[in-house]
Amino acid sequence: MDRGVKRGMKDDGCYREAVFHQSFLMLDERNFIRPFTCALILLVAVFGLACAPSVERRSIPPEVESTISSVGDNIAAERYEKIYNEASELWRQDATLEQSVSTFKTLRAKLGTFENRVLQSATEQQNSGGPLKGRAFIVTYRTRFQNGEGMETFTLIERDRQWLLARYFVNSTALK
Repeated sequence: MDRGVKRGMKDDGCYREAVFHQSFLMLDERNFIRPFTCALILLVAVFGLACAPSVERRSIPPEVESTISSVGDNIAAERYEKIYNEASELWRQDATLEQSVSTFKTLRAKLGTFENRVLQSATEQQNSGGPLKGRAFIVTYRTRFQNGEGMETFTLIERDRQWLLARYFVNSTALK
């Protein structure tokens, strides 16, 4: 006997509709698994996005801003050795003092002096491994130099509650 008829429904052409409503409202094992699986996947996706390892920011913590300002002041005053000595171990592993000084001098010769910078992005990361292990900030500015414009990227890492320069990158057509 059909479920629709069994529950007192007449087989007068409404049988299909009654069975549809009945199966839609009933949650047996087959019908429960699909919604439960979809809900679980959606929940995992939402938490996965909420716990992302890097966070895009439009503001910078004062300590990070202070370090960038100090590095900028040292570049402007051509204190390249001081930048090298105060940088992180990652900076010193990537380049010698002579290479760092030479690079800063080349930037100065081609771009001229710094005029102003506008924050483009600031990304905070918490890394469990790799060269930027620990807490890091990657800050990018649109910068105006005396001889052109470019993008400056400062990568800072936190060591013993101090922010240290790990990388400095300038991209500009004036460098060609």
